Amino acid sequence: MNEKRCSTATAAVYGSEEMLRPAPTTTIPEEMTMPEIAYRMVKDEAMVETNPQLNLATFVTTYMDDHATRLMNEAIAINYIDQTEYPRVAVMASRCINIIANLWHSPEKSESMTGAVGIGSSEACMLGGVAAWLRWRHRREKEGKPTDKPNLVISTGLQVVWEKFCKLWQIELRQVPLTREKRTLCTDDALKMCDENTIAVVAIAGVTWTGLNDDVEALDKALDDYNKRTGYNIPIHVDAASGGFILPFVSPDTKWDFRLKWVVSISTSGHKFGLVYPGLGWVVWRDKSYLPEEMSFSVNYLGAEVTQVGLNFSRPAAQILGQYYNFIRLGRKGYENVHRNSMEIARYCHERIGAMPYFENYAKEVVNPLFVWTMRAGYDKSAKWTLYDLQARLQQSGWMVPAYSMPKSIEDMVVMRIVVRQGMSRDMADMLLRDIEDAAKELDKLTYPTNSRLQYERQERQMGKVFTH
Repeated sequence: MNEKRCSTATAAVYGSEEMLRPAPTTTIPEEMTMPEIAYRMVKDEAMVETNPQLNLATFVTTYMDDHATRLMNEAIAINYIDQTEYPRVAVMASRCINIIANLWHSPEKSESMTGAVGIGSSEACMLGGVAAWLRWRHRREKEGKPTDKPNLVISTGLQVVWEKFCKLWQIELRQVPLTREKRTLCTDDALKMCDENTIAVVAIAGVTWTGLNDDVEALDKALDDYNKRTGYNIPIHVDAASGGFILPFVSPDTKWDFRLKWVVSISTSGHKFGLVYPGLGWVVWRDKSYLPEEMSFSVNYLGAEVTQVGLNFSRPAAQILGQYYNFIRLGRKGYENVHRNSMEIARYCHERIGAMPYFENYAKEVVNPLFVWTMRAGYDKSAKWTLYDLQARLQQSGWMVPAYSMPKSIEDMVVMRIVVRQGMSRDMADMLLRDIEDAAKELDKLTYPTNSRLQYERQERQMGKVFTH
């Protein structure tokens, strides 16, 4: 007769009855489970995922030091919006905005510069876009002109949040195509898409697809001339989700920020190269005149008048503490050291991968700690595998190195990407490079094409391309 096993604190976790049952998938369990057992059930299921430090697909921070982690864990229950109970958190958020604004050479001289905190760079982008739209509407209404056909200009290297923004606010999205020759936003092509209804041109510092930067300085110069000729007042929003925390430290002389006349707002991600666990974003405006009044919502909440700029109301305070801790702990020199190391490791990987007979790099230089590569011209005609097969092989060793097709207009190009973040050492890079080379050598021995290769060839033949095996 089997004796019923109880979930007690003295029961062995893997000797408990719960370990014989499937995990709940549709309904909540009837009874409670001991915390030790619940922890192991969730932990064991998550263990099959890629080790976060080997996930070179993500931009998101996967390492913070023990003190930062402890600080954030201790603040995990704090809601940022409860400013009556936690007024110092709001003060620290304001200090972070000031620090970031000064990193970006804000001309605003204030003890509380104009910016906002977001759950991530996506919310920060949304806020920058909404402000541009409202400013455009106010200007058109003042001039007695219609406001029913706003548009936004950006390259096809955009992050999906801009598509969401335009759909939600019913704004026409005008995309400047990236091509093999024009690998970042082409200023001339962008201006051809502009008109009196353009709320902003978005430049990207750290394109997600490629790691490259749009030439914001060239865009600013061309837009200055364009606005003078047309009488328009089209501004630039810089989506610096990645570059906002890279350029100030590794390329301080590059003009991409508020040093440029028409840059009126910049957004970034604190949980990328701001080195904070997710989710955290920041947006800063040139000064308070660029933040429409209706975007600041005031509400009497828990006995206090709370004013905030954001799409979310409640939001975690832990990440704000983590960002402020990083500013204090690392300082300018610390951020510079971390990001310069990441850049050096990225350049090292870029050089080594570009020297392999199977691959060629998309760009000659590494301007952010990430880059992409494709199959070498010539070799791609006779290979029996694709980069999707290489991704699968690397995943067997725990690495997550994504393969994907490029945006429309060059969607026939398949690339792989490496993002080098804090936590990636030279030794790890050597391990990755060995695994890439070993996997490519094994794939090169294949006698028959893989399924992904056959699919690729079918698509290419439809376009009239010839292959040799």
